[in-house]
Amino acid sequence: MKSIATITLAALCASPAWAGDFQATAQVVGASPNVVYMQVPHQQCTTMMPPPAPAPNTQVGAGTVIGGIAGALLGAQVGQGNGKIAAAAVGAATGALAGQSMQQASAAPQTPIQSCQTVYQDEPQTQGYRVSYRYEGRVFSAVLPYEPGPTLRVNVQVTPAG
Repeated sequence: MKSIATITLAALCASPAWAGDFQATAQVVGASPNVVYMQVPHQQCTTMMPPPAPAPNTQVGAGTVIGGIAGALLGAQVGQGNGKIAAAAVGAATGALAGQSMQQASAAPQTPIQSCQTVYQDEPQTQGYRVSYRYEGRVFSAVLPYEPGPTLRVNVQVTPAG
């Protein structure tokens, strides 16, 4: 019987209700965000056109030669006598210009070049709130992960002094 009384007494002493713990409401007198600046990465891209193609080559290309021959043959079919020679010459010149133009048009078109890099910017971030609150005429402070509003639930622990 003596051991049961000892166990019961020990259990009552260890109980939180025995120590006098309870919750109450305190008035919030101030709350301000705890702001820190974090470096946040961002992509920054620019688009540029490549440098212009070099000036056309002054050498006679295959398009010019083929166009000139085809134009001369077609021009020779027109006219008679000296007119036939003149038509062949005009045909050759026209064909050469057309062939050169077609050869230059077949060059690769220029495409824009995009260049990107990562840049860091300081951005404000709220990490909790510094809160001052009044309970039983005394002012306390704490850092909370949320903004509390006008009142705050507090845990109160009463223990014997001495």
